[in-house]
Amino acid sequence: MKYTYYGQSCFLLEADGKKFLFDPFITHNPLAKHIDIKTIEADYILVSHGHGDHVADLVQLAEQTGAQVIAMVEVAAWAEKQGVKNITAMNFGKARFDFGSLRMVWATHTSGNPDGSYGGNPAGFVLELAGKTIYYAGDTALTLEMKILSDLYKLDYSILPIGGHYTMDVDDAIVATKYLNCDKVIGVHYNTFPPIQIDTEDAVAKFKREHKVLLLPGIGETIEL
Repeated sequence: MKYTYYGQSCFLLEADGKKFLFDPFITHNPLAKHIDIKTIEADYILVSHGHGDHVADLVQLAEQTGAQVIAMVEVAAWAEKQGVKNITAMNFGKARFDFGSLRMVWATHTSGNPDGSYGGNPAGFVLELAGKTIYYAGDTALTLEMKILSDLYKLDYSILPIGGHYTMDVDDAIVATKYLNCDKVIGVHYNTFPPIQIDTEDAVAKFKREHKVLLLPGIGETIEL
């Protein structure tokens, strides 16, 4: 399985010949100006909630790739109004797709669409792919809801926000690993804006002191999971 980071909370998972793009926000991110979104391919685009830093490039990339967009029902309705055709609306719970199992899970945050319309509840996702189980938390504060996932799954990786201010910070993310019973974390949602600037070396060191791993690939970098 491959993971490619595109900045903020946007990343691509590649597994079993399928490409899964999450929360597309690239062209409006000054840290990702070297990324040419015209080269991005996707079979599925998963959207955690309707905030601009998660959907800014959704319409363009959905049209460009023809990907199946998976989102909360209210975000899906907004995307349909923007002309997106291939949409699967979900709500909290588990669904089967041709690639395997996908569960939409609770996130403690807010959600609104770019036009100001109601965005429903924010969410995260658990995917079972290529023999691995991956949890993407979306934008969330630390929440006891995460403990449920350790009962349901043996997580291989958790993709967690670490920038603080709007979401969990590094210290809360370490607590989350204990709730989730998952020691391998990929950090997202940091350094894009002044309020979420962090010391990345300190963050990695904090995880290491707790005998956990924090991966922080550079924007445009691909790593093997």
